[in-house]
Amino acid sequence: MMKKAWAVWKGGIKDGGGTISTETGILKEAPYGFKARFENGKGTNPEELIGAAHAGCFSMALSLMLGEAGLTPEKIETHADVTLEKVGASYEITASHLTVFAKIPGTDNAHFQEIANKAKTGCPVSKLLKAQITMDAKLEA
Repeated sequence: MMKKAWAVWKGGIKDGGGTISTETGILKEAPYGFKARFENGKGTNPEELIGAAHAGCFSMALSLMLGEAGLTPEKIETHADVTLEKVGASYEITASHLTVFAKIPGTDNAHFQEIANKAKTGCPVSKLLKAQITMDAKLEA
């Protein structure tokens, strides 16, 4: 399986801008640029997209692993905080912190934490990232 996405950039780093698209069309020429990345400008940025991918991947992996344990989640809500920081002369994505809120009938917190930690390290996006990945997972009653 291969999924495709592409970006088109025009101009310099600060005065230019670009668009990001995906083969499914869910992102179609979505604007991105320096201001969205470093100055809270309009549009998206690579770290935000990585965060969305990480949160979505983790939620799917957790659902799979819960199902394998005979559990069906009512809800899994995952937030990803992706850290971009200057390291030496360049920038690096150094961390992704997952905050998870889940409602899963029939389990206790210890079992939930065990499965959530397996999902944290087992989801394909976690495996792709070389950054430190941390997590706070809360089981809702």
